[in-house]
Amino acid sequence: MNMKSSPITLTKQKLSKQAAAAKKKRDTEFAKTPARRAKKAQNQRLGQRKDSDLHHTKSGSVVRVSIRNNRGNFGKGTRNE
Repeated sequence: MNMKSSPITLTKQKLSKQAAAAKKKRDTEFAKTPARRAKKAQNQRLGQRKDSDLHHTKSGSVVRVSIRNNRGNFGKGTRNE
């Protein structure tokens, strides 16, 4: 099977050991907040599919949207998030 490589190459952030440790601590603290844990549990109950993402709205409901829209901030891009 011949697989083409992606033209996009993702590289890790170039952080010092101290900065990487601080980022890991911040990311872990955010991931363990009650709201984040509740959203994760809800996503696991609903089930992920390969053709769409689960998007949590401001009202608290969850809608299934295309991966492109959800990860691209619905056409606004992610640069200013």
